[in-house]
Amino acid sequence: MVKGRFSMLNNTIAVNFRELLQFLKSTDFSKAILVAVAVTVPILLGLYFDRLEIGLALCFGAFWSSPSDVSGSYRHKKIGILCSAALVVVVTFIGGYLDLNLFVLIPVLGLLTFTIAYLSVFGFRASLISFSGLLALVLSFAHELQNLEVYQYALFVGLGGLWYLFLAVVWHRINPTGEVEEVFTETYLLTAKFLHIRGRLIESNTKRDDLLSELQKIQVQLTENHDSLREMLIVSRKSSGQSMYNGKRLLVLTQLVEMLETAISNPVNYAKMDDIFSRHRGYMEMFQRLMFRISDQLEKIGHAGSDRRKLPNNRELKECVGRIKEEITKLRSIPKNENLEGFLMLQNLFEYQEKQVEMLRKIKWLLDDPKPEELELIDEEYARKFVALPDYDPKVLVQNFSFASSIFKHALRLAVTVMIGYGVGTIFEFQNPYWILLTIIIILRPSYGLTKARSKDRIIGTLIGGAIAFVIVSLVQNTYVFAVLGIASLVAAFSMLQRNYKTAATFITLSVIFIYGILRPDILTVIQFRILDTVVGAALSFLATLWLWPTWGFLNIAKNFEDSLRAHKNFLIEIGRFYSAKEKLLAPLRVTRKKAFVETSNLSSAFQQMVQEPRSKQRNIDEVYEFVALSHAFLASLASLSSYIQNHNTTEASEGFKSAIAQIGENMDRAMHSLAHEGENTDFSIKNLERSFEDNRSRFDTIAWDFENAVKTGKVRNLQEAYLILEQLRWLFSLSGKMLKLSSKI
Repeated sequence: MVKGRFSMLNNTIAVNFRELLQFLKSTDFSKAILVAVAVTVPILLGLYFDRLEIGLALCFGAFWSSPSDVSGSYRHKKIGILCSAALVVVVTFIGGYLDLNLFVLIPVLGLLTFTIAYLSVFGFRASLISFSGLLALVLSFAHELQNLEVYQYALFVGLGGLWYLFLAVVWHRINPTGEVEEVFTETYLLTAKFLHIRGRLIESNTKRDDLLSELQKIQVQLTENHDSLREMLIVSRKSSGQSMYNGKRLLVLTQLVEMLETAISNPVNYAKMDDIFSRHRGYMEMFQRLMFRISDQLEKIGHAGSDRRKLPNNRELKECVGRIKEEITKLRSIPKNENLEGFLMLQNLFEYQEKQVEMLRKIKWLLDDPKPEELELIDEEYARKFVALPDYDPKVLVQNFSFASSIFKHALRLAVTVMIGYGVGTIFEFQNPYWILLTIIIILRPSYGLTKARSKDRIIGTLIGGAIAFVIVSLVQNTYVFAVLGIASLVAAFSMLQRNYKTAATFITLSVIFIYGILRPDILTVIQFRILDTVVGAALSFLATLWLWPTWGFLNIAKNFEDSLRAHKNFLIEIGRFYSAKEKLLAPLRVTRKKAFVETSNLSSAFQQMVQEPRSKQRNIDEVYEFVALSHAFLASLASLSSYIQNHNTTEASEGFKSAIAQIGENMDRAMHSLAHEGENTDFSIKNLERSFEDNRSRFDTIAWDFENAVKTGKVRNLQEAYLILEQLRWLFSLSGKMLKLSSKI
């Protein structure tokens, strides 16, 4: 027993040590070091040469430009940092002349805040550039110029941005693949977790609803990671020419995407499987062992990094596959009709696992550095079709300038809250009113759930940081110690910003207090006002999400449904075209498949945001949940159909197949029409929808009966193909009908 506990302790220590090493090698930590160097060096040089004001300007410019340094293509990252530097120069120049009467200053501040925040309509990276501009605007209130003119100070701020860009470029030259490898590691681990949960789902005594909900969340994360990796690998190839490293990693990404989509395309009837496993004992353990081994190997690949010696071998997988294959062959040889259904289901499950094993072997082979002549690299033109680049057309600004746009409402909400925050801080003579503004622009997010979580984490983190700082200040009164602690806290804060915001807020508070401790003797007063300003800013942010043009989930969920239905319909039509075409063109099919997966993930994310909102704002939550579940089931069926026709030699598409696709598509069109015309008379709409669905059902049943009759009479060449496609079409038609009826209720 003691030995067992000792072994568990060793495992825990080993896991924690491995996580610590992963953290120290992460881009979050390296970027935090980069920011610390970028802000510290100018200040030290400014002190040494007695040009502290110039040092501070360079420090602020580097700090404000750093948010754009996020995952993505190297080219886009450099452009993002340059745009941030340019924006902060303009904002700093304007901010230098904001010494106005309070009643004039507050509206000007609101207008500038709205204008800068509104740039977020151009996408995620644009939102980070916008955030840099907001930081520059708020902190322009924190620094009064002594020796420099406003234009000189603004130019030095711009040079600070270029200084950070220089450091980012140097670091990329030193470690060009670090960011890509980190996202791959996370993707391996998430895929391993996804497949492990799939293995747990075949147990009869498990909580399947909870596990299926967790699968949907992981699928959203994986879809985001796949998109990030596509951008980093494909756009880099476009800008710097095709590299062997990017080509190989793109092939690895293709296998990971296929593993996820193969898993999704093989939905399991768990009730039927429980019955079969109860009659054929031992199979569940064998299958689960194989599924867990696949998951374990992906996890080991993730932890191996670039060390080829740590890649797992195939021996265990071969043993698991061989044993299951042998047992299924034995089952097939038993001449009993009651074994037929069990054999078919187990055989299908086995074939699905064989595909996963084969893709896993391919990943290990690619990571083992095969010779270039052994590879068949993906064509650049083909690959670029899978990258969704943001639209920077100025028309986007006009199109979003209305209350129908969530970004417009967020920019307006932020502007009004900043005006109120500055007014409160000035009228009640807070020590540092800009701290209130800083808290607002950091906490206030477009969604209620994220703003609420950030408000809570920010307040708790600030209180913890203030308490720790109070204890340290009470024991130590040394500026050099404060300087070291301030820099260390800054590194810790930036490295934890994306991982744990509460911890990041704690270290941000510590860094601010210690830096002020160097400049000002009354550090305890600083701690008090820091806490007070944070609480006021967090409270204003939270109240703003409730009262100022809130963007509740139920207001936009119909748009998410419509986008999901349209993507599914396009995928369905492309499946029909691929099945019917003589020339099999994979690109359109896979592009529409990718779009369907992305929109399904967006729908899941929208639902998760809706769940985090107040209960009074969760309209039709049961119907929404049902629609999300139906959307996932519909996508799984489409992916299954797509996978079959890509991997098998199929017969010519019959007229019945084409008619069935048309009927399913018509149901989806009517569902989209219902969602887009919510102002229509509901009773009339429901009656019309039900009548049209019944008409479609009767036509579909006729098609299905003709199709099935052709199978029974042997008029279809490939009976297995016909049965599989007929069952999938029936299931798709049933799901489309359910979504059609739900759309009229939501």
